Amino acid sequence: MADVTADYLALRRGAGARVLDRDVLRVHGADAVTFLQGQLSADVAALEVGGNCWSLLLEPQGKVDAWLRVWRTGPEELVLDVDGGWGERTSTRLHRFKLRVDATIDPLDWGCVAVRGPDASGVAAPAGAELVGAVDWRGLPGLDLLGPGVVVPDGVGTVGPEAWTSVRVEQGWPEMGRELDDTVIPAEAGQWLVDRSVSFTKGCYTGQELVARVDSRGGNTPRHLRGLVLGANVLPPEGAEVVADDVVRGTLTSVGESLDLRAPVALSLVHRSVEPGAEVTVRWPGGTAPATVRELPLL
Repeated sequence: MADVTADYLALRRGAGARVLDRDVLRVHGADAVTFLQGQLSADVAALEVGGNCWSLLLEPQGKVDAWLRVWRTGPEELVLDVDGGWGERTSTRLHRFKLRVDATIDPLDWGCVAVRGPDASGVAAPAGAELVGAVDWRGLPGLDLLGPGVVVPDGVGTVGPEAWTSVRVEQGWPEMGRELDDTVIPAEAGQWLVDRSVSFTKGCYTGQELVARVDSRGGNTPRHLRGLVLGANVLPPEGAEVVADDVVRGTLTSVGESLDLRAPVALSLVHRSVEPGAEVTVRWPGGTAPATVRELPLL
């Protein structure tokens, strides 16, 4: 049985690893770079071989099809990794716009081991890690290892899903299918995500118009991704309603328990009328709990 407290402390005080469910795609061919340059929000063409960056794959209307990472693995080859279960959708979306282009998109049977914690930067990559990249979980250091036979590094303990989710919620790190999907526009997840994933100096890409328009208006969006700190020692279910002034203003997308805050915590895309510091009620069938809306990250 997992020791949730020990797992949480490893992530917060040292380093903890988790085998992540990530889907990996290889895009290769003479037009691979120029094709992705026109589909992704990041400046893919500026990546040097061995470099990586975060990017958005958007619908023409600017909603999120995928938030993914791009690795430049060769002059005419790139690797994309995205949250598990979203690889096929990413491939389908890319194929839909791949017209008369010399680029092939193949799934790779690779795994991903993620290390998070203040000591993560000192962890040595094990054999089998084809790609190694530093990750900044909004102030919490990390390291991601991808490859066909990647394993947990020596000397690093594996943590369970409860502690992992709790720390992810505290840091406000969104996940596809929870905080991000095709109902969300990028700026709703936070300006930090736009800054990390979007180039405003590259050429055109699919979905650019909405991103540029929202940015020019100061990121004013209908909703904002916020953290909630509950005032009762009860874990509400995902999907619980966030109620302010007797009006439902959002639903919980991810739920965890913060040992450092000594309270349950959650993420929610809440209406812009609910400002940080607001007191709200979290409501679900069979229960309610008071909560305070907070800016992210919570710690």
